[in-house]
Amino acid sequence: MTSLSRELVFLILQFLEEEKFKESVHKLEKESGFYFNMKYFEEKVQAGEWDEVEKYLAGFTKVDDNRYSMKIFFEIRKQKYLEALDKQDKAKAVEILVGDLRVFSTFNEELYKEITQLLTLNNFRENEQLSKYGDTKTARSIMLIELKKLIEANPLFRDKLAFPSLKASRLRTLINQSLNWQHQLCKNPRSNPDIKTLFIDHTCSPTNGPLAPGPVVNLPVAAVTKPAAYTPLGAHVPFPPAAAAATPGALAGWMANASASSSVQAAVVTASSIPVPQHQVSVLKRPRTPTGAPGMVEYQGPDHELMKRLRPAQSVEEVTYPTSQQQWSLDDLPRTVALVMHQGSNIMSMDFHPSHYALLLVGSANGEITLWDLIVRQRLASKPFKVWDMQSCSLQFQASMVKDTPIAVTRVAWSPDGNFVGVAFSKHLVHLYSFPGPNELRQHLELDAHAGGVNDLAFAHPNKQLCLVTCGDDKLIKVWDLTGKKVFNFEGHEAPVYSICPHHKENIQFIFSTDIDGKIKAWLYDNMGSRVDYDAPGRWCTTMLYSADGSRLFSCGTSKEGESFLVEWNESEGAIRRRYSGFGKKSVAGVAQFDTTQNHFLAVGEDSRIKFWDMDDTSMLTSIEADGGLPAVPRLRFSKDGKLLAVTTADNGFKILANNAGLRSLRAVENPPFEALRSPIESTAVKASVASGVPSVSPVNLKVERSSPARPSPILNGVDAMNRSLEKPRGAEEAIEKSKPWRLTEILEPNDCRLVSLPDSTDSSSKVVRLLYTNSGVGILALGSNGIQKLWKWARNEQNPTGKATASAVPQHWQPNSGLLMTNDVSGVNLEESFPCIALSKNDSYVMSAAGGKVSLFNMMTFKVMTTFMSPPPASTFLAFHPQDNNIIAIGMEDSTIHIYNVRVDEVKSKLKGHQKRITGLAFSTSLNVLVSSGADAHLCIWSIDSWEKRKSVAIQVPPGKPQTGETRVQFHSDQIRLLVVHETQLVIFDASKMECIRQWKPHDGIQAPLSYATYSCNSQLIYATFCDGSLGVFDADTLRLRCRIAPSTYLPQSVLNGSQPVYPLVVASHPQEPNQVAIGLTDGTVRVLEPVESEGKWGSSPPVDNGIMNGRTTSSSTTSNHTPDQLQR
Repeated sequence: MTSLSRELVFLILQFLEEEKFKESVHKLEKESGFYFNMKYFEEKVQAGEWDEVEKYLAGFTKVDDNRYSMKIFFEIRKQKYLEALDKQDKAKAVEILVGDLRVFSTFNEELYKEITQLLTLNNFRENEQLSKYGDTKTARSIMLIELKKLIEANPLFRDKLAFPSLKASRLRTLINQSLNWQHQLCKNPRSNPDIKTLFIDHTCSPTNGPLAPGPVVNLPVAAVTKPAAYTPLGAHVPFPPAAAAATPGALAGWMANASASSSVQAAVVTASSIPVPQHQVSVLKRPRTPTGAPGMVEYQGPDHELMKRLRPAQSVEEVTYPTSQQQWSLDDLPRTVALVMHQGSNIMSMDFHPSHYALLLVGSANGEITLWDLIVRQRLASKPFKVWDMQSCSLQFQASMVKDTPIAVTRVAWSPDGNFVGVAFSKHLVHLYSFPGPNELRQHLELDAHAGGVNDLAFAHPNKQLCLVTCGDDKLIKVWDLTGKKVFNFEGHEAPVYSICPHHKENIQFIFSTDIDGKIKAWLYDNMGSRVDYDAPGRWCTTMLYSADGSRLFSCGTSKEGESFLVEWNESEGAIRRRYSGFGKKSVAGVAQFDTTQNHFLAVGEDSRIKFWDMDDTSMLTSIEADGGLPAVPRLRFSKDGKLLAVTTADNGFKILANNAGLRSLRAVENPPFEALRSPIESTAVKASVASGVPSVSPVNLKVERSSPARPSPILNGVDAMNRSLEKPRGAEEAIEKSKPWRLTEILEPNDCRLVSLPDSTDSSSKVVRLLYTNSGVGILALGSNGIQKLWKWARNEQNPTGKATASAVPQHWQPNSGLLMTNDVSGVNLEESFPCIALSKNDSYVMSAAGGKVSLFNMMTFKVMTTFMSPPPASTFLAFHPQDNNIIAIGMEDSTIHIYNVRVDEVKSKLKGHQKRITGLAFSTSLNVLVSSGADAHLCIWSIDSWEKRKSVAIQVPPGKPQTGETRVQFHSDQIRLLVVHETQLVIFDASKMECIRQWKPHDGIQAPLSYATYSCNSQLIYATFCDGSLGVFDADTLRLRCRIAPSTYLPQSVLNGSQPVYPLVVASHPQEPNQVAIGLTDGTVRVLEPVESEGKWGSSPPVDNGIMNGRTTSSSTTSNHTPDQLQR
């Protein structure tokens, strides 16, 4: 076949792919043998469609072509054989063995015999070489990696793995060019060409009367949109072109063809006999037509009326924006740093409340979302990532939770009315919270929305109903109502969808979307396919935004080479109206982020700066560093009134920049007026009278959806009145509370709190040495000193409608139907001298534990042992999953070393040495990229996650007279910076970035017994500590001040208190979603769950603060270390 014929095959392949003739595409690939579609091959392998896999391969190679080919076919057939054995389908396995695998016996008879012997085993994993075989999906993925390597190395596949670089719809373009030329050669060219077929050359039939030149159309050939369905050749149009080959001028095609029925598309053939270069299309207002040359008209299809509604009243050439009556200056830009806040994890997304401008929602790389009140500089609510209902999630997601990296927030967004918060995550999920009040986010809806990452999320009002729009790695855009019902599913992107931009023009609702190949599409809510398919500048990741009044459309993005683009679009033409200049040199640091404000300014984060433009001027207006400390590509977000600008910092925090009005609003409550000291009722009355006395109120420049009940709130002297109404009652309440003498809360009786004892937990021969809540919050897992694990689960019922762990209901001691116990290998182990350890997978599917013997991996549903590893000596004493790879485990050992172990390959990757005694604690920080270890030598070591080199070693200051030994535990605060260190002699808070002590508490006065354990609450605002005298202390996490003491008489019966053997908590665990729920494991084998009484809702109150510094010694049984205020970590 000639070179041109070969290229024609590629053009046909491209055409078939664009027209969705999927089967024909792959048949032609196989029959021609020109292009091996690795993506299609992977899909078929992952789906286990083995016959199709081999048929497709047969178009390129045979089993005996070479050793690479033989290995490829062997791996596929071996996997098919193992899957049949795994399903206990021996008949199928024999058929595969005889029919498919026998061919390999002539090359390796011993291997064939070994494969045959697997038929005699109940479980082929009994074979040592197959003992690490996991589930089917994982095994296929591992095999696929090997297959890709073999295919790439196979010379028969050389030059067949890459598709030629073609402009989109190349075959359409060539045919349209041919039709243009044929029309130019017509003896009697008509202004309205009647092109009915491609089977013969086009000619225009003669017409009566003189020939009048037709009008010239301001669109290139390829700027016409792609039809929703394949257009019949009998239609009165040329071969229908697709916009993918065009410039952004394709928007005009969408504006002209955006109705629900678009089976017939307008055909446009340029009158010039010289093809117009693609890069000139959006520049030319009128194609240069030779004098007397016939022009072609733009056909007006059934969508013409919609076009007229969407286009401005003036002609395209006459559209200009009127000069604003308001005078703008640089002072209107928020450029002054007003606040610097620390989030604790890399910030991925931010959004201001649509009407309460001091409320900022922040989503982080650790999966946490936080609601900040910028006036009082406090977190109002914090929600760490948790799966709300794992059983409702797809199996694919459940599998990804075992082996993939931690889940990060990709997007947070407020609904237009401010009543809901949407959160998109990097794996599958979307969470929807309701926002009923100033400091509460309530779980509303969890969606397993997309396969892979959910890349963007937005709210829209199709059919006057508030909906959630999402897009993801699965190349889909989905629209959901607030009950979780999927109402639309848009399919058409060929790459993961990067961003979405819902909008409306009058009563027409639509969505713009962009993918990571730089394709921009537009959709109506009609399931009729995209109305636009064209390239964004840079052809990579791009975001689109409208101005606040919805009249102007902008996009910002970055190319793969690191070049950033900011442009304004002309919607009428679908062309770029302006390209803004001022970007720096090429960078590979990330994708430039941008925002718009006040219908006048644009801001982009780039080069560790914030750059501003006037919308009407392509030259950069100004740029600022915001006092430094910004990442290379900072994320930014304007408040809806444009007075505040949030921008991320390189140290996992954010800064709030403000203009003069914004500074006044932030300072308005720093020194509350005298009415803050009144009762809440009096304070409200005063505010009402003040508001009524304001002579004029200027409305906020805020766009609100038509169907939204939200309206812009008035601004009183630069202060949001609604924000004041939110904060003043709190200020009054705090003032009243401060005026009362503070006293330590003591819980002495069972009636002073809510309490439940877990059934079947009493075992005096086995202490509870490790205690965990499941990540879903529905159960508790306890590991006894005898190596046996017990699981309790709470049922969902009328008494407990959430099904979460609670002290108000008794859980069930859960076991599988088989009656199996989760029992660790303790053969030859002296249990009195062992140090049991445990770690739970993120999706609650597996638990890993040891009790002096091998480490065992248990299935949490069946309690079966999946595998064992790390046989002693030395014995394992602590386990911790790597936060970014569940296949990597840090294992603390009895001989003072730390093993970095890869479960998948059953190999110790690194062995860390730095302690003198056994390892007692391990904690990872993704923010600092470190592992902190603690040992029985009362030392801490800090290790780099990248190189596993030791950065630093710190000794705990043990009081004089006490041995420099003992159990030492470590746990990171949710900010991933502060580190809680627990030793029997003290609690210590370190700044892990410097390993400097911030706070220290030592038992004294009311509590003098040694500490046995301590842990942070789920929101890191409290610390629960247990003591060897049976007490449970609740501390303020920031100040290490004791706020509540729970006596053993609260949870132990009198008979136990009077017994000869002391009973006290050895371990404590905090609920993963309820900060005031705590569980304790006791030396008598029992487990108790405690919560405050419902009327209180919390454990005591925070000790008083004077001028921001803690009082010295008070009536509380606590002290603080002597540090200056500058040293305190806030």
